[in-house]
Amino acid sequence: MPHQLFSRRPLENLRILILVGDDYEDLELWYPKLRLEEAGAHVTLAGKAQGRTYSGKHGYPCASEAAIADMEASDFHGIVIPGGWMPDQLRRDAKVLQLVCDFSEHGKLVAAICHGGWIPISAGVYRGVRVTGSPGIKDDLVNAGAIWEDAPVVVDRHFVSSRKPADLPQFMTAIVELLSAVPVEAGL
Repeated sequence: MPHQLFSRRPLENLRILILVGDDYEDLELWYPKLRLEEAGAHVTLAGKAQGRTYSGKHGYPCASEAAIADMEASDFHGIVIPGGWMPDQLRRDAKVLQLVCDFSEHGKLVAAICHGGWIPISAGVYRGVRVTGSPGIKDDLVNAGAIWEDAPVVVDRHFVSSRKPADLPQFMTAIVELLSAVPVEAGL
C-alpha cells in the first residue's frame, strides 16, 4: 500500500522553467524544483549558459540544464523565478524579459518569490496585478503598477507571488493547485 501514496502526480507531463544565476536564494530554487518534480512536472533549470554551475547566496551549487537564450515560453506551462540577488542581474537580459512577457501574454504561470518580482517588474507584466514580494521591493512593485498585499502568497489569475523562504509551503501549494487545472497539451 505505501506505493499508492506516491501514485498521485497532479502535474504529470507538465513542463516548468526555473531561472538560475549567481546568488540565487538557495531554498527558493530548490524547494520549488523538488516539489514540482515530486508532483510529476518536468523542470528545466535555465541560466545564462548551459552546463554552468551557479552558486546560491548560501553556497549551494546549481548546474543549469539549458541556456536562457534557447528557451521559448511555448515549450513550457509556466515559469518560476526564485529570489536572491540573481533577479537583479537577469532582469537586464532582453531574452529573460521576453520570456516572462510571453508566459504572461499566453496566460501561463508566472511565479515569483521574494526579490524574484524584479523580473516581472522589468518585463512590464505586473501593472494592475495583485502581488506580494520581499518588503525590500515593495516600492518597486507599487511603482510598476502592481497592487501590493502583505501576505504569504497572492494568486491573481496566472500570477503567483510570495514574500520569503518561510512562505514556500503556501507558494508551492498555490502553484500546484493552479497548475493542476492546466491541460497537459495547453500551450505546447
